[in-house]
Amino acid sequence: MGVVAKRSTMTFFSDAASHYSHRVRIVLAEKGVTVDIIDVDPNDLPEEVTELNPYNTLPTLVDRDLALYESKVMMEYLDERFPHPPLLPVYPVARGESRQFIYRIERDWCRMVDEILSNPGQKELDKARKDLRDSLLTIAPIFAEKPFFMNDEFTLVDCCLAPILWRLPQLGVALPQTRQSKPLLDYMQRLFERPSFQESLTEKERELRDQASVA
Repeated sequence: MGVVAKRSTMTFFSDAASHYSHRVRIVLAEKGVTVDIIDVDPNDLPEEVTELNPYNTLPTLVDRDLALYESKVMMEYLDERFPHPPLLPVYPVARGESRQFIYRIERDWCRMVDEILSNPGQKELDKARKDLRDSLLTIAPIFAEKPFFMNDEFTLVDCCLAPILWRLPQLGVALPQTRQSKPLLDYMQRLFERPSFQESLTEKERELRDQASVA
């Protein structure tokens, strides 16, 4: 087993196309963290990642002696390590609710996204696209009540949802311009115009929307 040299600055090994890496990059940008972001080919991981991460996965966050390899753990660690601006509510009940929202996003929408990106058969692909579209439209009205996901403030929940919404054109999911969908479309615009979101985008992620606008 090789010996990995300790880095003097925080390092984030990122998959430039993955929504799981993207959510952490949003948190890093929101916090204004000084970090060395290294885009890595998930099929050709550097030795440093394989030494530090027993699962050989991306993203991987390294902060001195600490190596984290689960995106939700990274997000909460960064929120505690850099408390301003806070991205989770202060009170335990509200924090619990936020964590539960993230859990549901992962169980429902992230699962659908991953299924679509895994290139299943056409029947499964059509079903996953329809399920994701219908699920998003079902919750669209809640965004008329508060500017962010069930909250007046931008939180880690939004950090998880924004990368999925940005990728809808890539996923082949089109939201109709209807009265029902308008609160969700307005929410998406608020997210995408946020400076931290713009800063978080990789070249590959910008190309996702550029290609969609040309198509």
